[in-house]
Amino acid sequence: MVPFLSQPCPKMTESALASFSDLSPAEDDFLGDVVAGLSASHKTLPCKFFYDEVGSRIFDQICVLPEYYPTRTETALMRAKAAEMSAAIGPKAQVLEYGCGSIEKVRVLLDALEDPASYIAVDISREHLRMAAETLAQDYPSIQVHAICTDFSQPFDVPPSQPDQRRVGFFPGSTIGNFESSAAREFLVRIAAHVGPGGGLLIGADRKKDEAILHAAYNDGAGVTAAFNLNLLTRINAELGGNFDTDAFRHDALYNVVDGRIEMHLVSLRDQIVQVGGRQFSFAEGETIHTENSHKYEIEEFQALAGEAGFISKAVWSDADDLFSVHYVEVPST
Repeated sequence: MVPFLSQPCPKMTESALASFSDLSPAEDDFLGDVVAGLSASHKTLPCKFFYDEVGSRIFDQICVLPEYYPTRTETALMRAKAAEMSAAIGPKAQVLEYGCGSIEKVRVLLDALEDPASYIAVDISREHLRMAAETLAQDYPSIQVHAICTDFSQPFDVPPSQPDQRRVGFFPGSTIGNFESSAAREFLVRIAAHVGPGGGLLIGADRKKDEAILHAAYNDGAGVTAAFNLNLLTRINAELGGNFDTDAFRHDALYNVVDGRIEMHLVSLRDQIVQVGGRQFSFAEGETIHTENSHKYEIEEFQALAGEAGFISKAVWSDADDLFSVHYVEVPST
């Protein structure tokens, strides 16, 4: 586990952050993961590398698309049920958000909570994180705001909480769906260790639904999701010296009924050879790079998954159309 190295923000920068810790993955990690993924019999690329500065901005655009229901549905659900969520969590919470992005949804939670003590923002996109966390700290001066730039899917340490505070994880957006079931369970186990006995987790989980709704959400008419997917190749070219022709690939997203998940792919439009990091990779026409999964969970399925990780279900909320659910689960007190 990477130790938490608190770096108090210097007064000369007039930063509002209590601390900023940069544990972002090294370039060698990026290259190694890309080479390993492209060397596999079924080519893959890790979705965590979507979120450079450009990718993070494009994802913000995805979140407001008319076809992309998850963000607006979850946000509306949180606003409608904020008082109930606050009552479940209790006072003096230290909120730890995994993959915080633009740090928008947590504002709904912080506004509803009783005397929140501090907020820890965790994200892999350094500059996006710094700017969003600074803005939140300025808007909520009574709350200590810490920021940790790291791959939250890997083990890391967090700042200590005070004896009278209760640590609560916050993991919105159904990002848990990006993990395979075994990896999702392992990640939830790490969250349970972060929040400790008596701690909690407020987490969003996208529900299974009509395939037409899912297809539209991940294949939007404006091509924003396609740009998000293809930006991964642009990033590889810029940072790893790759020579992907982004015009020679197209975005595709499909629903895998058997596994209950959306799969995002980049499809090669012709036979071609691509170079990355001094290695060559051959693509046949129609061959794909699998870039992301988004598993969908019915309420009982997610509750069972959380239970396997050591949580007990305390409350669950869903919208009127049964598109999305938000769960509050806790680690039993010892």
